[in-house]
Amino acid sequence: MKNSAGRPLVGLTMGDVAGIGPEVIARAWLDPAFHAMARPLVIGDPGILRRAVRLVGGPEQPEIQPVQAPERADPSRWVMPCLVTGTGADLGDVRPGTVDPRAGRAAHRFLMEAIDLALAGRIDAITTLPLNKYALHAAGVQHPGHTEILAEGCDAPDHAMMLYLEGVASSPAAPGQDGLVAGHGLGVVHVTLHVALRRVFDLLSREAILSKIRLADGAMRPLTGGRRPRIAVAALNPHAGEDGLFGDEERTMIAPAVDDARREGLDATGPFPNDTLFHHAIGGEFDAVVAMYHDQGHIALKTMGFQRAVNITLGLPIVRTSVAHGTAFDIAWQGRADASSLIAAVRVAGRIVAGRRISGG
Repeated sequence: MKNSAGRPLVGLTMGDVAGIGPEVIARAWLDPAFHAMARPLVIGDPGILRRAVRLVGGPEQPEIQPVQAPERADPSRWVMPCLVTGTGADLGDVRPGTVDPRAGRAAHRFLMEAIDLALAGRIDAITTLPLNKYALHAAGVQHPGHTEILAEGCDAPDHAMMLYLEGVASSPAAPGQDGLVAGHGLGVVHVTLHVALRRVFDLLSREAILSKIRLADGAMRPLTGGRRPRIAVAALNPHAGEDGLFGDEERTMIAPAVDDARREGLDATGPFPNDTLFHHAIGGEFDAVVAMYHDQGHIALKTMGFQRAVNITLGLPIVRTSVAHGTAFDIAWQGRADASSLIAAVRVAGRIVAGRRISGG
């Protein structure tokens, strides 16, 4: 039964057990901030989780509580519920930092279980730990990653990924300060994502850009307290094309898409040259940026806050956030993983659910 009040129940999919996902969960669980905005529930393997808790150590280790249904979960700082999914595989001897089809198959099973629970309203949101695409492929899963699996599982053909950062920096931090604008977060939505750069020009269109502006507006409303988000649209070419000198995509596609969005009542402006756009965005002038391709948005936002960045999948009927890092096989199961992105991802999931409850969305 879905929570109608209080902290939302957020399912954490363990991801690939050969990577840092289990350790990140165990490390985050020790932080009181992890429990402030949500009630976390692990969807994974209890035995792997016990190993991760021992790896992290500490004087007060949480008790692993295997559960058969999310309704039976009672998470706290001292109790870590883990939904048993029945993967049918012994994951105990999966070697850290290696591609293993058993780990890929289990990671897929964890995610599919979470999708089913979220669609049924038995959990309020999903926060995912990283998959490994090679392990998925070795397990016979054709999809390359989370986004494609989620889109198919939720029957959501019009979707996008937004990279989001809470409290973006407005200026270099002074001594004793963190340089953050209280309450101001910045989202970046990408019109094209995981494609070769040479394909970007073929995939861009007026309709595709308008679609992502709409998705950015809908995604940011729960995070701005219902206020209409201010959306900046990035140019594709240097200097926004310099009146056609460096390309005409700004005149033929991007500006018309912005005009279409404004006619629909969205607060969209642009196209802006990318070398100055993020200076204004991190200063608080915009709530979201629509970027034309992957690195145009990712580099800027991850430079501002790599450890705190959060992925949000847009266009789904459910709430899904994710850490912004990968499986990190090179440091897996060495006690070196950082949990900051997971803590932020769970907090953002809780904020989105709370915002939707307020707005009735």
